[in-house]
Amino acid sequence: MNTELPQSMSIATVGVHVLDIHVIGIESIPSGSDGALVESISFSAAGTAGGTALVLSRLGAAVRTYGAIGTDSIGRSLTDLLTAEGVDTRGLVPKSDIQTSSSVIPVRTNGDRPAWHCIGANAGFGLDDLGPDALDGLDHLHLGGPEFLGGPVAGELLGRARDRGITTSADLLSGGDDPGLLEWIGEALPHIDYLLPNDEQVRGLTGSDDLEAGARSLLERGVGCVALTRGADGALVVTGDEVVAVPAFAVDVVDTTGCGDSFSAGFITARHRGLDLAAAAEFGCAVAAHVAQGIGTAANSYDLATVEAFAEAHRSS
Repeated sequence: MNTELPQSMSIATVGVHVLDIHVIGIESIPSGSDGALVESISFSAAGTAGGTALVLSRLGAAVRTYGAIGTDSIGRSLTDLLTAEGVDTRGLVPKSDIQTSSSVIPVRTNGDRPAWHCIGANAGFGLDDLGPDALDGLDHLHLGGPEFLGGPVAGELLGRARDRGITTSADLLSGGDDPGLLEWIGEALPHIDYLLPNDEQVRGLTGSDDLEAGARSLLERGVGCVALTRGADGALVVTGDEVVAVPAFAVDVVDTTGCGDSFSAGFITARHRGLDLAAAAEFGCAVAAHVAQGIGTAANSYDLATVEAFAEAHRSS
């Protein structure tokens, strides 16, 4: 599998940026004002735009990212983490009246990971925050969290991109259990080449427990391709002409935070290199599996060659 990207490959991620704080080794939440020792506390850049930008950059793309942050230390830390990964962060707009979005994720010893989340500045981002040159020179636009913009505004942005010949993708942050979510983002769907949800989001959006049927109902709303993740069962890709199921790689999972963003980045990377749907989904699963073996989206030290080697070794084992 050769997914090496051309040097000119340029991608923008737009939307949700989050600083994730991981607390590892949680047995229980102490009562009252008691304390407890844990294995480690760390933080990483995350979000359906921020996390995807990080992984895309590691896989060799030239990435610039757009979103809203606060003027606080969380925003500075998030910006520094993305900049250190080679992401162009000049499109992160500081908002003085609201904090940067952040999550605290206590990872239990059995791998469960409940979370506390503050929406923060993500709710204040709009098209007016994008500069006039935001789409210049792009090969691909990834919108992370179209529900934050709403369907008409998200559709306008994605439509502008496609009018310029830029391919598009989108991933949701919401769980999909809001019965009005599909209608809320409906006007954006015809402008999305690749919709990249997880299985719970497809079930929630469509009301169907049959993932293929649910994906097809999204195609009927105008999406070009639905590439959905299924946790330990891998990925399912559905278009008008093709249905492809790809198994997950068998690894010792440490933390699944960021696996969806990692799959998105891997799938986009592979498609822009010209790989078919099955190979692109397999590569996305390989990136996600690699990330799942550590804490957060930036887990381990990986790049495109590392992930390719990982996929090949596990495929032949």
